[in-house]
Amino acid sequence: MSDNGFVTLVKSFLPKSWTKSRPLVPVLRFSGPIGVNSVFKQGLTLSTVAASIDKAFSMRRAEAVAIQINSPGGAPVQSTLIFKRIRALAEEKDLKVYVFAEDVAASGGYMLALAGDEIYADDCSIVGSIGVISAGFGFPGLLEKVGVERRVYTAGNNKDTLDPFLPEKPGDVKRIKALQLDIHKAFIDMVKARRGDKLTKADKDLFTGEFWTGQGALERGLIDGLSDLRTKMREVFGEDVRFKLVAPSTSWFRRGKKAVSAGSGGFDFSRWPQGFAADVISAIEARALWSRFGL
Repeated sequence: MSDNGFVTLVKSFLPKSWTKSRPLVPVLRFSGPIGVNSVFKQGLTLSTVAASIDKAFSMRRAEAVAIQINSPGGAPVQSTLIFKRIRALAEEKDLKVYVFAEDVAASGGYMLALAGDEIYADDCSIVGSIGVISAGFGFPGLLEKVGVERRVYTAGNNKDTLDPFLPEKPGDVKRIKALQLDIHKAFIDMVKARRGDKLTKADKDLFTGEFWTGQGALERGLIDGLSDLRTKMREVFGEDVRFKLVAPSTSWFRRGKKAVSAGSGGFDFSRWPQGFAADVISAIEARALWSRFGL
């Protein structure tokens, strides 16, 4: 008797529930600000999530890929890179992608959600914020008060654009706004390409940077329904669907060791105190992103 024949014989004596192939759905989880990275908290970038994305789409017998998103946004380039990687693999592997928004899928977080063929959220999720924002501080008055003179030398008239220790210049603001309009247009084009006829409101209502609850997002066609991952996947694939979480390494020691050995990305002790200051700034930026949505 061949090996296959023996296996078939053994299976014939086992309960069907033991041998039945249950549907498998790999689950990716994207949580936190995008592109804001430090040794204390690993942000979402293509380099941090690429391996887990590849693994999820390579799982044998996967029926689809589900993605949980809890992100207030961040770097538009990293959002786009992650989006493109997901869509490329979805088409290559012919797998449908389901996205589930948790507390927030806003700005770059919503851009990530657009990688889904279907998008779902909770009634209380915050969704949208299809716009572009730049924020900073200006300290020229403070320097004058404490008697500090700022000296800047450049090769190129615009190299000191938006220097926080120099007075703001109208030309700088004009250039930054032009850049924002380009990025905003790319974001809008992505929303229209992915959501198409599902959108139910005019551009002037959808693309102002405003954000809504899950119900408001559903009414505008930004999502496909109100549900959570477990409920929806059991509805689609049956009660016996299996989930496999595919997560990147979150070990603080491994990230710190890699950062020190590579001398880049995360906190590099050879750059003390600059490295520590950069991590503190990253933490402040991350807190500011969450606070925009009351979280």
